[in-house]
Amino acid sequence: MKNFTSIEDIDDLQSMIKTALQIKENPLTEPNKGKGKTIGLVFLNSSLRTRLSSQIAAQNLGLNVLILNASQEAWNLEFADGAVMNAGTVEHVKDAVEVLNQYCDIIAVRCFAGMQNKKDDVTESILSQFIKYAKVPVISLESASKHPLQSFADCITITENWKENHKPKVVLTWAPHIKPIAHAVANSFAEWMQSMEADFVIANPEGYDLDPNFVKNTTVLHDQNEAIKDADFVYVKNWSSFVDYAAMPEVKENWMLTKEKLIATKNAKIMHCLPVRRNVELSDEVMDSENSIIYQQAKNRIFSAQAVFSKIIEELPI
Repeated sequence: MKNFTSIEDIDDLQSMIKTALQIKENPLTEPNKGKGKTIGLVFLNSSLRTRLSSQIAAQNLGLNVLILNASQEAWNLEFADGAVMNAGTVEHVKDAVEVLNQYCDIIAVRCFAGMQNKKDDVTESILSQFIKYAKVPVISLESASKHPLQSFADCITITENWKENHKPKVVLTWAPHIKPIAHAVANSFAEWMQSMEADFVIANPEGYDLDPNFVKNTTVLHDQNEAIKDADFVYVKNWSSFVDYAAMPEVKENWMLTKEKLIATKNAKIMHCLPVRRNVELSDEVMDSENSIIYQQAKNRIFSAQAVFSKIIEELPI
């Protein structure tokens, strides 16, 4: 595992889930595995779960942890090749990453979608440059189009909560929001579910279909009630339009997930990556119900990160 930016960097998902669950049983079994090595956690955007879970995971392995809030504490970065830097940017990304190469054995970076230029976001204009200039492994802590550590944690959580001998029905349902939200979580969840033993369905209003490169052959329904019927897991998440990029087409139906809607499910477990806008995306009674496994997802962010960090460490030069 040279880098970790998507499910494509994992050879065997079930094996990795098994490893993560073993780590969860005793997170401190390898406290010196990363001794003498440094991981740089670079945040170009806000973070709560990713920041804390990554730091805990790294510390559990004995890694030295450097945290850089690049959008607040570092020089304004320039990402354009050949830029004449006579305006607001102070340091080019190639120089910043080269310095990180000197300090770190692993670089982990979080960079949201700009939501302004579709091509830049789809082609991962920021993450790709970190990978281009890095001489050490690069881990995505979320990028413009994917959030692999979140999706890995989601797979761990579903595995923990499914003990039947048949495939669960897992529904990813769009939810309302007050502003345009990027596609990274939804894209990744779709990508990872296609590698799980699950009957996977996506539900979203007309005008909100995700990137076909992530949806592939997944069933997409534009009726939420039809989609969640007999569901075992319902994952709630908002995203903006992909075709009319970052737009928010009007939705007349009520897509907020409520307790009443869940009657049609098979007593479904409720999932969300957080942060959640209560009583907009889902109701308090759903969020706080016994069926909610949302905080379990959040805890499993530690173990998805630790499993990946551990694998990366094994590939580092001694």
